[in-house]
Amino acid sequence: MRFLHLIGAICLTCSCGGWTMAQDSNPPPSSSTNPDANPVLKRRPAESPETPKPIIKENIDLTVPKGTALQVVLDSEIRVQKVGQPIHGRLVEPVYAFDKLVLPIGTKVAGQIAQIESVSAGRRTLAALDANLTPARKITVEFAELFLADGTHIPIQTSVVPGSGQVIRFVAASENQKRKGARDVVTEKERQAKEEARRQFDSAMQQVKEPGKLHRLERYVVAQFPVHPQYIDAGTMYFAELRKALEFGSEPLTPEMAASLNAEIPEGTLVHARLMTPLNSASSQKGTEVEAVLSRPLVNDGKLILPQGSELKGSVVQVQPARHWKHNGQLRFVFRDLVLPNGIESKVEAMVQGVQSGRADNLQLDAEGGAEAKTSKTRYLRSGIAVGLAAATHEDEPLNRAEGGAGGFKVVGIVIGASVHSQPLAIAMGAFGASRSIYNNFMARGTEVVFAKHTPMEIAVDTRATVPKQTASPTSNNGSH
Repeated sequence: MRFLHLIGAICLTCSCGGWTMAQDSNPPPSSSTNPDANPVLKRRPAESPETPKPIIKENIDLTVPKGTALQVVLDSEIRVQKVGQPIHGRLVEPVYAFDKLVLPIGTKVAGQIAQIESVSAGRRTLAALDANLTPARKITVEFAELFLADGTHIPIQTSVVPGSGQVIRFVAASENQKRKGARDVVTEKERQAKEEARRQFDSAMQQVKEPGKLHRLERYVVAQFPVHPQYIDAGTMYFAELRKALEFGSEPLTPEMAASLNAEIPEGTLVHARLMTPLNSASSQKGTEVEAVLSRPLVNDGKLILPQGSELKGSVVQVQPARHWKHNGQLRFVFRDLVLPNGIESKVEAMVQGVQSGRADNLQLDAEGGAEAKTSKTRYLRSGIAVGLAAATHEDEPLNRAEGGAGGFKVVGIVIGASVHSQPLAIAMGAFGASRSIYNNFMARGTEVVFAKHTPMEIAVDTRATVPKQTASPTSNNGSH
């Protein structure tokens, strides 16, 4: 009996020991490993509430891209002497990057005369027949440095665009004609905008030391002599195209700015733009594509609507080359598409309402943006004087012979006519001068309408419909804008 009790006690002890070992080898799962112990963590990753989330900001690179033209005006007269001669000018058009002014009007620009071209034998001969032994030579200039108001010097690399080197005036479209568009007359807002554009141009040109009437008369008299110096007039304008981009940092793209971009353009709005497609009534064809780029941002009520760099695209709709008998050229083009730097496109109806043009071109704009070169009415006076000088040779007197020579060969003609006692020679010189004046003023080919690349323009823009082309953000961190 005792033996059976002993056997039972041993079995009970072994069973308890085995259960204890089983409990040690399989510890109870903790709450960190049991998926049902914390159902909240099953649906939400564990993170500290104090850990801030990264904030991604879009920045706009304030870059003046390669190919942008700086509009530089010489602020004083320069007597051309040699290659390497320093020249100085100022900006008459502000330079923007996206929506920020980076180079204001009046910024000083330094450069030099880079090349003085020789005169061909044929041209020198023709000039000599006109008693001009020092015909004007083509001068090439280059600009190499900007001087900001705070004393900063910025080196630049530029090349002057062909067609530069003229004294410029601002031409506004006429307002006494009807339009064929949505409105029949120019609105008061457009009229005020054109007046403001003219005022801004006149204000920018006040930094030029224009010569007085006496100084201009002196220069005219000197130019009549067979040998005379060559000058570059004060007010001569150059388009200096950047060969390397200028960097001015960056700015954040705010939600307010992004929301206002490509908003509806107010009626009667004029935008400042530069023509990127050179046009000439002698060579441009109807249908030729035309492109312009906004040189200043369009801001309305403090909101950015169109950034600098937005594109206007259109085509030539009318062109007439110049013809003989002083029929001048005509050119008309319109813009139909507005493209933001991000590629979003809008359909518009836009036409030129103001342009900067050379004084000698005598350009005029009609209310629909059509351009035509007008012949100066002084041609009647010039021809009348030439005919009068030729008629004065009917008497064989030194004064009469001198008058005939003046009509044909200027100062040299006066000396020859007065010193050579030959009435037939005086008559021939006077007749030559009169016939040449009549041909040049009434029979020769008229003047072409020419718009050089980067010509500044004021363009009236009316939005008709918006057609999204892509939904990219206005710009990105990679600097594309």
